[in-house]
Amino acid sequence: MKNFSSPDLTQYPPRSARVRLGGFVHLCRLLDKCRALSGGSIGEYIFPCPLDKRFFAFVGIAPEAFLAEVKTGRSDTEMLAWVMAQMTPARLPHEIVAWSHWLENLGPGDAQRHAGFAETIKEIAPGRDDVRTHFDRLDLDDYVSFGGKS
Repeated sequence: MKNFSSPDLTQYPPRSARVRLGGFVHLCRLLDKCRALSGGSIGEYIFPCPLDKRFFAFVGIAPEAFLAEVKTGRSDTEMLAWVMAQMTPARLPHEIVAWSHWLENLGPGDAQRHAGFAETIKEIAPGRDDVRTHFDRLDLDDYVSFGGKS
C-alpha cells in the first residue's frame, strides 16, 4: 500500500509532474521526492534535478530551505501556503499558470539534449514517436521503470 506521507520511490514513482498544486506543475512530484529523500527511500530519483531547479528559480526558494520545510511534516496544502509566503518575487496566479504551461510543454532544447532524449526514447520505448516534452519522457520513464510495457 502506498504511503503518501512517506513515499517509497523504490516501489512506485512519484506523482506525475503534470499534477498541479496551486497552479504549479511539478510541485507534487517535488514534494513526493523530498518526502522520500527524508525517509531514505528516494531510489534513483535525483533531488534537486534540473526540473526541481527550474521550480526553485521561479519561486526564489533555495532547495535546502524547501527540503527542511518538507521534513517538518507539512501537508501538500501547508507546503503550498509556505511556498506562496516565501516566494520571491511574489507571483500572480496568471504568472504561475503561464510558467506551468511553459514548463509542461518544454522540450529537450539544444542538439546534444535532443540526442540524449532520443536515445532514452529508443531504449525504453522503441517505435514511439509521440514523446515530445520532458513531462512526456518522465511519465513514460516512470511507467517503464516500474514494470509497464511501452
